[in-house]
Formats: sequence, structure tokens, C-alpha cells
Amino acid sequence: MATVDKIRNGLIDKILTIRNKQFLEAIDQLITSSASENEIVELSDEQKQMLKMSEEDIQNGSLISQDEMDKRNLEWLNAM
Repeated sequence: MATVDKIRNGLIDKILTIRNKQFLEAIDQLITSSASENEIVELSDEQKQMLKMSEEDIQNGSLISQDEMDKRNLEWLNAM
């Protein structure tokens, strides 16, 4: 049986490929309505490391705009 992390990461991978706005809004509503406000989320060591790296990128100014990221993603998808 898959671990919670594997299931979560698989869902994230699938969600990233969805382009249908209404479908994504429905998923968002489903997740929002089922999430408990009092639930404490435990981060894995890898997630903590990624957050630390993100903070370092912000402090160092190593950022790109959302438009640039969208452009890179389209280029990557078109290359496939």
C-alpha cells in the first residue's frame, strides 16, 4: 500500500496537468470543505528542507515571475 506521501505527491502531479478551471475549482472546494481547521500538518524533513531552500532563494533574490514560469512550462511541454 502506498504511503501518504506517495499518494499526496501522485495527486499533486496529476493536478498540475489539469487545465480545466471548473474542475480545479471543484477539487479546491472539495479539499477546502474537508480540511479540518484544527488539524496539525506534520512536514517531512524533505518538505522542511524545500521550505528552507525557498526562503534562501527569496533572501538572495533568486526569483522569477509567474509569467516567466508559465513560459518555461509551455516551452518544456512543447518540447515533449
